[in-house]
Amino acid sequence: MTTKPKAKKYNPNRSPGGEGTAEARSDAIDRIRRATQGNGIKEDTGSSTNIDEIKREGLTGRQLRVARRLAKKNGLSANSDYDAVRLLRQIGLDPFQRANLLELAANDQPTPDSGKVKVLLPQITEDPKDNLPGPELSPSERREYEIGQIQKDIARRRRRKLLTMFARLAVFVMLPTLLVGYYFYRVATPMYASSSAFSILQADGAAGAIGGFLSGTQYATAQDSVASQEFLESKDALERLNRDTGFDEVFKQEWIDPIQRLSPDASLEETHKLYKKMVTIGYDPSDGIVRMEVATPDPEYSVEVSRRLIQYAEETINALSVLKREDQMREAMKSFEDAQDARRRAQEDLIELQLQGAVLDPQSVIASLRARIDQFEIQLQDKELQLAALLDNLRPNQAKVEGVQADIERLQAVLNELNAEMLDVSAGENSLARLNVRIQMAQADLAARDMMLQSALQQVETTRTEANRKVRYLTVSVNPVASQEAGYPRKFENTILAFLLFAGIYLMISLTASVLREQVSS
Repeated sequence: MTTKPKAKKYNPNRSPGGEGTAEARSDAIDRIRRATQGNGIKEDTGSSTNIDEIKREGLTGRQLRVARRLAKKNGLSANSDYDAVRLLRQIGLDPFQRANLLELAANDQPTPDSGKVKVLLPQITEDPKDNLPGPELSPSERREYEIGQIQKDIARRRRRKLLTMFARLAVFVMLPTLLVGYYFYRVATPMYASSSAFSILQADGAAGAIGGFLSGTQYATAQDSVASQEFLESKDALERLNRDTGFDEVFKQEWIDPIQRLSPDASLEETHKLYKKMVTIGYDPSDGIVRMEVATPDPEYSVEVSRRLIQYAEETINALSVLKREDQMREAMKSFEDAQDARRRAQEDLIELQLQGAVLDPQSVIASLRARIDQFEIQLQDKELQLAALLDNLRPNQAKVEGVQADIERLQAVLNELNAEMLDVSAGENSLARLNVRIQMAQADLAARDMMLQSALQQVETTRTEANRKVRYLTVSVNPVASQEAGYPRKFENTILAFLLFAGIYLMISLTASVLREQVSS
């Protein structure tokens, strides 16, 4: 434990010039005043009045304050407490002597005739550069003091960050949300919506395993429903709507708010962008229904637009059905026409072959010759048996034998002639036999062409039936009705959505900035 050094004893009667009278003290005070008012007082480094030596004396704060008061009382301009001690010692006054302290306390007492009591309280020093030493603190007290200062600094920084965060939220979240809410509640033009629903059906009884399985479900017309939805959302439908009802002119009126209003020279792309916002079309594959909602500033105009669009969709579906039917029938009719041409050519070939020979039917001529030959051969066999029977007698009748032999000779001659005729018919390139074969082949070809023509005709009928069964029909399940209250804008929902959107953007940017700051500082 360290102890403070005691203040050095100082003789108040000793003056700098060795004189101890009051006159010498007054002269010294005047001389010091003139020196302080001039260029200042030069310290005597060889004496005990040096400021560094005074600092090493270990004077307390109370002693330094008393020295300043005493120097001020004597009219000395001291730059600091230690300078006041030095100046007082130069004029021969010891600020720590009991007599001087009592004299100072006596001078501070109020006079009886003043009428007021002078309150002696700590005052602010005139020179702001003065830094009076405070009370000495123990290590534990100093640690508590520093901890308290750190806590106050942390709390101050937290309050500052909290205020900064609220300011950012107000600027980047609350203010845009208020602007959006003001637009929806005060500026936005009310839009009246009309809802409708329609479905695309197929004729019952489609043939085929897969077609019959899907014919009663919504999947059979899914492609047509999607195609109609795409058409209603296209620029083609918008152009037809502009021609029929003037859709773009309705949204160019001056009383519509600037965000939803079209400019007078708006392009087709800008009109189509607004058209897709105002006309909402959705296809539900679970039930096969196309739902449509049209929003316009006029409820009656919304109904008219809905009906026009449904009419356009119906015309589109009918056109698709006609195209499908024509595609299917085109192939079937082409096959039937080809079969007819082939049969006609086969029949012409048969007629030409028949006209080439001397007879129209060589097959029947050959059959007749063969039948006659067979008949004469039977008669010849009978005559030969009869002759054999006559010769078996011991004494046959010669006349009968000769008659039978003559019959046999005649029959044999006829057979020879018929065989020769048959050989003439069958021999050569233009023989009846060859012509008969060609005619038979032509007849077979004609029969095949007849079968093919019959099959093509049956295919045409089947295709026509299939095409009739696959016709698409558009049926309206919910007709559009004029709305009595505005459906858009949804003020509260849109304002809350805008708040969530701005808050999400702000949070994302804040988190990104925090991560980047952490990465840079690490």
